[in-house]
Amino acid sequence: MSSAVNEFLAAIQGRLAGDAGLAALIGAGGMRDRRASGLDLPALVLGAVECRDYSTASEAGFEILLTLEAWSGEGRRAAEAIADAVQGLLDDVDLALAGHRLVSLRHRRTVSRREAKTGFFVAELAFRAVVE
Repeated sequence: MSSAVNEFLAAIQGRLAGDAGLAALIGAGGMRDRRASGLDLPALVLGAVECRDYSTASEAGFEILLTLEAWSGEGRRAAEAIADAVQGLLDDVDLALAGHRLVSLRHRRTVSRREAKTGFFVAELAFRAVVE
């Protein structure tokens, strides 16, 4: 199971890192696997990853629920612009995975809010993937 998740996350990062439009929004080093205080914004951060068994009688499979967080210190509009770019790059895309096959990757929802502790804005994107 963990190899499927790791392959999936590597493919996601590769897809996002290769886009000049997203890089223009978040800057060099703007994609991270965690949000730590004191880091430069804007940023795209890997959030929660949940993997569930999604096997059939004949095929092993996994459902992966992924959250990506688009952070901005400039306001909600900037966070949502990052989220829109990410959604455009990932929704219903066909990613190659070594050793597994991505059946589907769909955007489920985006929720934006102001983080009370920092005053920064974050747009949380939720995706659902099925991997065999």
